[in-house]
Amino acid sequence: MEILGTTLRICVDDLESSVAFYQGLTGTPAQRFERGGVSVAAIGCFLLMSGPESELEVLRKVSATIAVKDVDEANAALTRAGARIVAGPVPTPAGRNLIALHPDGSVFEYVDRNVAV
Repeated sequence: MEILGTTLRICVDDLESSVAFYQGLTGTPAQRFERGGVSVAAIGCFLLMSGPESELEVLRKVSATIAVKDVDEANAALTRAGARIVAGPVPTPAGRNLIALHPDGSVFEYVDRNVAV
């Protein structure tokens, strides 16, 4: 499995002020989208999320988002290594993702940029 990078996941109360801070910090504009009632802003290596506490409670359990070349390849490698896939792979607006529970109890999201045609 080829890992391309990691995104830090941050749940925030005030998305607009957080976006302003991280855009200023990184010099990178935010890419925004909504998913499941949660507003999301991707800024450099930061993924800011704001929304209902019931949704954020679940999102906080995921330690980080790991970009991979191919989610299907990640799925196979994770399964071989003893991880349990708890969600996905599923298509998203930017590609595909899955959520994996590692044997040590860590939970990670794996994403690719392979958009289904």
